[in-house]
Parts: sequence; structure tokens; C-alpha cells
Amino acid sequence: MAYDDLRSFLRALEREGDLKRIKVEVDPHLEVGEIVDRVNKAGGPALLFENVRGSAMPLAMNVFGTDRRLLKALGLRSYDDISDKIAGLLKPELPHGFTGVREAFGKLAGMTHVPPKKVKPGDAPVQEVVLTGDDVDLERLPALFTWPQDGGSFFNLGLTHTKDPETGVRNLGLYRLQRHDARTIGMHWQIHKDSRNHYQVAQRRGERLPVAIAFGCPPAVTYAATAPLPGDIDEYLFAGFVQGKRVEMVDCKTVPLQVPAAAEVVLEGWLEPGKTLPEGPFGDHTGFYTPQEPFPALTIDCVTMRRRPLLQSIVVGRPPTEDGPLGKATERFFLPLLKVIIPDIVDYDLPEAGGFHNCAIVSIDKKYPKHAQKVMHAIWGAHMMSLTKLIIVVDADCDVHDYHEVAWRAFGNTDYARDLTVVEGPVDHLDHASYQQFWGGKAGIDATRKLPEEGYTRDGGWPEMVVSDPETSDRVTRRWKEYGL
Repeated sequence: MAYDDLRSFLRALEREGDLKRIKVEVDPHLEVGEIVDRVNKAGGPALLFENVRGSAMPLAMNVFGTDRRLLKALGLRSYDDISDKIAGLLKPELPHGFTGVREAFGKLAGMTHVPPKKVKPGDAPVQEVVLTGDDVDLERLPALFTWPQDGGSFFNLGLTHTKDPETGVRNLGLYRLQRHDARTIGMHWQIHKDSRNHYQVAQRRGERLPVAIAFGCPPAVTYAATAPLPGDIDEYLFAGFVQGKRVEMVDCKTVPLQVPAAAEVVLEGWLEPGKTLPEGPFGDHTGFYTPQEPFPALTIDCVTMRRRPLLQSIVVGRPPTEDGPLGKATERFFLPLLKVIIPDIVDYDLPEAGGFHNCAIVSIDKKYPKHAQKVMHAIWGAHMMSLTKLIIVVDADCDVHDYHEVAWRAFGNTDYARDLTVVEGPVDHLDHASYQQFWGGKAGIDATRKLPEEGYTRDGGWPEMVVSDPETSDRVTRRWKEYGL
């Protein structure tokens, strides 16, 4: 089973020697970020900084920094545990496309152990301490100034709760949060994000938007906040599905929202229509700084927390970083759903070096001319996969997770005068390479074998790949020790 809260997971990691306590004083200005980045890239343990300058609150870092830790946090043996469960929801056969995805989640919602469960305020550890008015001071929380050209200090793992002012549908998202001052947080809501849509609806109606930000949530909830779910699918429903039990929620004190009862710290406030402040620059998960832009500025009116809270954060920058396992989990979990939308797909890989959205490697069981190009365009029309800048399509006998094998196919199987597709379309808000913001060029590479109907009419047809003689290979395997190698 997954862990009910962050601190029980940290205790389990410490028992296994996979958590290191840092007792000496550390500076949240650059020093913590440098330590965490080095430890993460070395595959090191989770870290608990017990003495962060300027704060009495311990800081947990690199908690999900390896696949092993993330799987343990979610109570899984492998990422296939969840993808197999999701695949089970898709039987009997559902309609292809987004209708099938929504029907699958409709079946999920009917499971009694999945929907969130409301608890009384007295049963919520996150409301053991309630601060309002002059007692609210965000400077007491350990925000990080990670990279030299960052525009300020940021909270990087705050789970942001909003709801649509018209439909009441809630959204749970993960966005960077710049601490502007002791009462104000910058909301980095990118153009494609649901919370931004909620804010725009509130502005159009001339209303304030209630917001709650939770830190140190149960691991399955933190993961669910990163998942690219359709806007009408509840992240807490998905979190309950992942962890195999209902997430306990509690009403906030000053805003009409609910948050995880087992969180460590919650910030509550209201966004005034049109109130923005310059946000950034910020060294982001792309490995580059994103520029300063105006974003909504949230005034914090109330802070609730445990009696002895700790904060969880994350360091992003040039890959690999801690968000690598989170991205890999999403890649694996959502394969069955992607197959509902695009049934041609056999498997896919989203390289961490591409930020999980710049590149997709896709395998197909090619059946007809230009099949690869059909799949490319289907991906460019599939929810957040539409932001993919480079798609490489290979045959089903290629392991999409073996980058050497993929490169060999892409380098050798491609006539770029015929097999390269170039289009224009939406790109990620953070993309710095597009010549204008929000849209740019994309490419698809057809690295599959070519058919005569596609114009490949050379004598003998498409050549066979070089492979060993099976009988000889078996004999050499049996005699291997005899060779003294």
C-alpha cells in the first residue's frame, strides 16, 4: 500500500538507509540547490535539512529522486502495476478516442475505495495550528533561491487547488510559486493550464478566485498533481486509484476548497481580478532560464499546519533531476489511455532529456503506406501530447527505451527528403527555442521500414537487418565458458 502521509514515508526511507539528515546549517540561497543537484545526479538518498537558515521548519528534498523511491512511495513494485490496472478498466472494449478515456475514468469513479473522503477539522493533522492576520509570514517557510539568475526565492512543490467558478470542477496542479513578500505568492500559471482557465473565468465574472496551496502531501497526491489529466477528471480520484484507498480531505478555514488532511502546511488566499506581479526569471526543468513575465499574485490570508511541520520541495534544472521519475511514471501509467486515443501505438518513450514533452519515440505495427505519418498527426492532436516537438516513429520490433537502437533506426532508415514531416503548432509555454512564444515548428521522423506503395521501389525491396544465425548463437552460448572469456 502507498503511504498515508509524507512523514511516514520518510521514516521508512530512514530505516532503509535511503534518507540522510543534514544537521549543519545550510543556506536556502544557492547552497541547498547545489547540494541537492549533486546528490540527485549521483543517484543519492533523500535529504532532510534540519537547520535551514531563516526557518525553523525542516526541508525534505530529493524524496522522489529515484525510480525505486517513487515506486515505494506509491506502494508499487513497478510502474506496470498501475498501467495494468488502468488497462483493466478499458475492458470490455471502450470507444476509441477521448470518449473512451472518459468512460474509463467513469468506471474508476464507481469504485468505492477511490473517491476522496471528507473528514472533520478536528481529525485533520494539517489544521493543528492555524495562523491568520499578522501571524502569517511566508518568510518563515524555507523557499529556495536555486540558480544564480533566479528572480527570487521559490516554493517548487506546492500543490495548488482551484475550482472553476462556473462548473465547480476542481483542479489540482503543480506550479512553481515565487515568494514576493511575507504575504504574497506568484502563481506561474502557464497558458495551457487548467488553473489559468479558472482564473480567467473569475476575471471575466469580476470575481475573486479562492486558492489553497498544500505542501508535504501524501505521495500519491503529489504525483497526481503532476499527471496530465483531462480538465474534467478529478486528480484526487486518480490519487485514490493509484494508492488503492481514498484520500482524506478537509475543508479549508477561509476559502471554499478542500485539501489533504494529512498535508504538512497549507496556504489559503484569494486572487483579486487583474492583480499581477513580475514573476521570474527561473531556472526551469528545461535546463534554461525562463524569462520574467507578469503572473497572478496571490495574497495569503491563512496558514494551517501540523504542530511540528516540515516542508517538501524539489530542485529542477538541467536533466537529470528529481522530476525524472515523476515523468517516467506518467509515461508508463498513461500508455493504456494513449492507446485508447491512438490504438496504432505499441509503445512509447518520452526522454527525460527532452523534458518529457519535447520528444516522443513511438513504435507501431506498420500496416499500410504513410501509417507513421498518420500516428504523428494523431499525437499532435492528443491533449497535452500536442506540445511534442519531435516524434520518431519506429517499427514494433524496436525497443523504444533503447536509445542506441532508436538512433540506429532513425539514422539508417530515413531518407530526409521523403521521411521528414515538418509542421507548425502549439509548443510549451516554457519553450525558449520557438521564434515566438506559444507556437513553433515541429518535426516527425519516419524511421520505419518503407513499403513499395510509399515509393520505395529499389530492387529487392527493403533490406533485412543483420542478425546472428540462431543455431550458431545457441552453440556459442553453451560453450561460452570453454572459450575462457
